[in-house]
Amino acid sequence: MNILQINSSVRADASHSSRLANEVVQRLLAANPTASLNLRDLGRTPQPMLDEAALQALFTPAEQRNAVQAARVALDDALIAEIQAADTLVLAAPMYNFAVPVQLKNWIDAISRAQVTFRYTANGPEGLLTGKKAYVVLTRGGVHRNMPSDTQTPYLQTFLGFLGITEVEFVYAEGMAMGPDAEQAAFAAATQQIHELIAA
Repeated sequence: MNILQINSSVRADASHSSRLANEVVQRLLAANPTASLNLRDLGRTPQPMLDEAALQALFTPAEQRNAVQAARVALDDALIAEIQAADTLVLAAPMYNFAVPVQLKNWIDAISRAQVTFRYTANGPEGLLTGKKAYVVLTRGGVHRNMPSDTQTPYLQTFLGFLGITEVEFVYAEGMAMGPDAEQAAFAAATQQIHELIAA
């Protein structure tokens, strides 16, 4: 098993989502002792945003790109290679202002490439990253699960499905900003959910 862990919090070692994603990974490694782990921390090493220059580089044939364009495309290529090589994706996604962090959105834009990770067919889009399983850790200061304010779950489920990753488990830790007792209870509930999902 090749595990790809994507952390997206800007809180570094104080991140709740990274801490719970680490718990998911530790359970996976305990259940699969020969598994390998590739960790990418987007908070510490952000991916550049998709801007006009990046788009022009992507649409320029490889043999015609200048050095700057080639270097920019290479950054996205590295992220695509990582997820292509992974069997299991562990995605840490805190809620920032009712959405995923911009660091995570930049990663999503980087790995979404036509004819590489998805393609359009006469029957509609087809994801090319099939055969993978994803665990998505969602941490929120408030409580949003199964409510209109939860924009993350449908967005990430749609995005992953678009790329062909349809086996997705969501882990929720909510009410993290509602006092120490609520934070402790949220961690305990999320940890219990992780242990139920992954038998070590």
